Amino acid sequence: MSAPIGLTGKVAIVTGSGQGLGLAYAKALAAAGAQVVVNDVDAAAAERAVAAITEAGGTAVAVVAPVGPTSTADLLVSTAVEEFGRLDVLVANAGVLRDRVLWKMADADFDDVIGTHLRGTFTTVRAAAIRLREQGEGGRIVVIGSPAGQHGNFGQTSYAAAKAGVVAMARTWSLELARAQVTVNVVVPTAITAMTATIPVYKEVAEAYERGEALPRVVRREHALGGPEDVAPLIVWLASDGSAGVTGQAIGVGGDKLSLYSYSEELAVTYREGGWSAEAIAEAWPSTFAPAGQPSGITLPPLDADAVAP
Repeated sequence: MSAPIGLTGKVAIVTGSGQGLGLAYAKALAAAGAQVVVNDVDAAAAERAVAAITEAGGTAVAVVAPVGPTSTADLLVSTAVEEFGRLDVLVANAGVLRDRVLWKMADADFDDVIGTHLRGTFTTVRAAAIRLREQGEGGRIVVIGSPAGQHGNFGQTSYAAAKAGVVAMARTWSLELARAQVTVNVVVPTAITAMTATIPVYKEVAEAYERGEALPRVVRREHALGGPEDVAPLIVWLASDGSAGVTGQAIGVGGDKLSLYSYSEELAVTYREGGWSAEAIAEAWPSTFAPAGQPSGITLPPLDADAVAP
């Protein structure tokens, strides 16, 4: 059996860690020995998170501020350094949802999601990268993606765009920070959270999980749904010295499922001397490209009442 992964002596920042998945990440990092800077816009939630960590024997402090502005990113890093002397790990998790179909989406809703997920990831990673390069001892950066960013999802224009952008930024940063021995990876989590519970098909599943009931196989495997605690071990491993050779990857985790996402690549290629006319494209499409076409959206097996029962 492998030795437990320890993070003693390491300092981590986890944005959006007052509840849900972020809280699970912060608690798991602290349980592994890291000192943690908890961040949330909700002061009460942030303080509860710190209390839960310290009561379990860990060490944590809270920064109450919205992710997005550079001032918040700088405050998070300076707090880590002032409180614990250094920075080793950043988990850029904070996010909001403003789901609307395209024709009903307001500018402000779009900007809120992009500002938190995309700009917020950019500003916090930039601040962390500057500090990690100054320290000269390497480091770990984990950013949080979503299946919506990989496949698209109905009603989630801004969220899907932001999460797809997060992956593109992470792959770029993995190149730029390689010399500094700073790894950058994306975690694509799926879990039962307060947000998942609002999806009608998962209402009964979420209620069963809250009652402490075992989730059925189809939920944990085909739907990749467990609790936030099923996602947190991947965060711990990516924060550890043992993941030093892993960078620029998008890794999915949830329930019993662990997966590695591909990057976008050309699925079919053909050539025509002298270039392409519209008519030549129309002729080539059915035989060369249509068979390789990809569907949009997240496809999951049906979840009927019988499947929900353990």
